[in-house]
Amino acid sequence: MTTINPYLTFNGNCEEAFTFYKSVFGGEFAYLGRFNEMPSDPNMPPLSEAELNQIMHVALPISSETILMGSDTSSAFGPSATAGTNFSISVNTATKAETDRIFNSLSEGGDIKMPLNDTFWGSYFGMFTDRFGIHWMVSCDIKE
Repeated sequence: MTTINPYLTFNGNCEEAFTFYKSVFGGEFAYLGRFNEMPSDPNMPPLSEAELNQIMHVALPISSETILMGSDTSSAFGPSATAGTNFSISVNTATKAETDRIFNSLSEGGDIKMPLNDTFWGSYFGMFTDRFGIHWMVSCDIKE
């Protein structure tokens, strides 16, 4: 089975963001590793003390098919991340109540772009950018 697992990149606040996401979705991190756990590489520029404690990789299972993954970035690995660029994460739920819960929890402190509403394509749907600059779409298929 093919699944889509979004990967989010942060500029030093990955742990804060994933702690928040875990509080919304529940569960436990399948993996949480820091840059200071990487083997040393003489070809890589050294990381600062602050960067060494940042997240190298985190995985939060959302369901049996989907894992939300992320990391912090470092000047050693390329340019800084631009929050919210080039992706959205789509969450499809089974009920309107669950759609409301997830939408309201994740959008807290963020910017709602489209409030939850019944749509012409048969979904209960809304969009927002969360307080970490990540774009989300949350929906539920409406049963006639």
